[in-house]
Amino acid sequence: MTYANGYTKDTVLPKVYRQTPPDGINQQLKTEAAAAFAAHRHAAVNREALKKEILAKSGALIQHDLPLLVKETGKTQLKGYVVKHIYFQTRPGVFATANLYIPDGKGPFPAVVNSHGHWPGARCSDMVQAMAHELAQQGFVCLNIDAWGSGERTTIHGELEYHGANLGAALLNTGNTLLGMQLTDNIRGVDLLCSLPMVDKKRIAATGASGGGNQTMWLAAMDERISAAAPVVSVGTFESYVMHSNCVCELLPDGLTFTEEAGVVGLISPRHLKICNALRDASPTFQPAEMLRTWENLQPVYAANKASYQLFNTTHGYWPEIRAAVITWLQQVYHTNPHRADSAQLLPQEQLAVFPKGKRDAAVMSTEAFCHQTGTQLKQHLLSAQKINSQQKRAALAQLLHIPQTADFTKAQQAGTLGRWQTLLVNTTVNTTIPVLLHAPEKQENGYALLLDSRGKDSIPAAVIDSILASGKGIMLADLWGTGEHRSDTATKVDGSLPPFHTLSRSAMWLGHTVQGLWVQEIQALISLLKKQEHTSNISLYANREASIAALAFAALDTTVSDIQLNECPVSYVFDDRVHIDHYNMAIHIPGILQWGDVSLLAALSNAKVRIAAPVSISGQPFNKAAALKIENEFHDITKRTGTNAHTTINTENIAYEK
Repeated sequence: MTYANGYTKDTVLPKVYRQTPPDGINQQLKTEAAAAFAAHRHAAVNREALKKEILAKSGALIQHDLPLLVKETGKTQLKGYVVKHIYFQTRPGVFATANLYIPDGKGPFPAVVNSHGHWPGARCSDMVQAMAHELAQQGFVCLNIDAWGSGERTTIHGELEYHGANLGAALLNTGNTLLGMQLTDNIRGVDLLCSLPMVDKKRIAATGASGGGNQTMWLAAMDERISAAAPVVSVGTFESYVMHSNCVCELLPDGLTFTEEAGVVGLISPRHLKICNALRDASPTFQPAEMLRTWENLQPVYAANKASYQLFNTTHGYWPEIRAAVITWLQQVYHTNPHRADSAQLLPQEQLAVFPKGKRDAAVMSTEAFCHQTGTQLKQHLLSAQKINSQQKRAALAQLLHIPQTADFTKAQQAGTLGRWQTLLVNTTVNTTIPVLLHAPEKQENGYALLLDSRGKDSIPAAVIDSILASGKGIMLADLWGTGEHRSDTATKVDGSLPPFHTLSRSAMWLGHTVQGLWVQEIQALISLLKKQEHTSNISLYANREASIAALAFAALDTTVSDIQLNECPVSYVFDDRVHIDHYNMAIHIPGILQWGDVSLLAALSNAKVRIAAPVSISGQPFNKAAALKIENEFHDITKRTGTNAHTTINTENIAYEK
């Protein structure tokens, strides 16, 4: 089929770039991170203000008065100490699984919170368990807690899973973070140790390696009851988290906008600190060179006899020589005498388990259960509102997305033509360059459709382009930040087997951005280009998958686009299904979106005609017609409460484009 405008279904869309450009996103983010390091390199800060900011951004809770409700399910007596299998309350109605290693005798004993990293077995893994046995033999009470989402706290009890990526990032949508969940647990761990009669409350330390070392740093920084901290193979710089491979448990949203790692570690001063790093660490973030940058910036706040670092000729891990050095250091700090100890016999994980496989107490919540419960509660708050102030919600949305002001284009440079397609490079006021294809309408009054897909413009279905051009409208196809020809090959390489946008989403959040916010700003610039250079106000939006949220958010803030067509748009951020959690990439997450509202509120604020085809849940589960009708009614109800003229229809079938 050939149209009067010369388009055929078999036409190949041109490339904007004739050759692969430099990785501008990688350069952009690393430049921002370097500037943030320079701005926040000093460890001398307003301590209370920094702590308050960390609590706000992490979502961590400090609830010392919350009952611990410790429950013991078993114990193992070993030579000189006992290992208890316990679980205890860390948030209201939420419990953590743990092992408590207690030396024989009355004490009082010094104690250690011994956090684990990303090791198979979590609190029971060899390195973590070995440290606990050695500490107990040397007269220390030791608490090993399963980090949030690990060990016995996975979705299915007894089955291992990675607690990060899209699963851990789902906490962001509820206004929480994986970092904050862990910090809350560990502060409660200190509460637990302080409640034990055999523990000397003035001699409580923290240690751990890798992710456990990261937990150690945050715990010691935020809880002054920790009198000595030994983070192992974990101290580097926050700058080095940007565009490198790190877990979302190491993400503090907006962190680099107000601090650097030296600022956080500096909060431990004047208490005792021993930093341990490995000379053969493969992670760029934790290599000694990065640690030494932070160490240099710590010097103004630390007395020489209270802080030290030690480098070990090892790979990444809590190896025997590091454990020995840390225990010797703790004995010196707490003035305890070394004990003669036998070689510790590691126990099978089944023997250390708090529950038999598959018989976990429901109070030990997984990420799936917590996100579903919390999201449902937040959604009910939205649905119970009698009236919603549109102006306030729009202002809050801009703040949520980190959009300080409306973006615009600065220049649109023509890169070439193919038939009636123009190729453009559009520079924006948010320092991005968007590759764009532009096809003029048959008649000026027909206007334009802006087409967006989170996988890049080449993923726009041919049937959609076919339908629009057949109607006589013009088309703008754009690669949003991180997609198509606007992608970052560095980020793709770092992501590896993790979901797309794992690296970009984390890096952007560290620097005070959100991917959705960056996309909204680019849409603002593109719409401005169509209005100013193509002289049209007749603009419709078509968006697919993750880009559909950005399209709705743009329309909620702008309200000048009257027609929005979305395909495979999530109709709610309420968590529903762990199994299909990677249906969307990590660009989908917006910290605090469910505290603000939900997708139905975005649609209501758009003041537009919104059509959603093939609606799905946040984990990609489709809806039947009855469920879709119920969702459509919710959208209509929220629209009434906002007082806008928006109207949403939901079709369970895929539609290419409605004229």
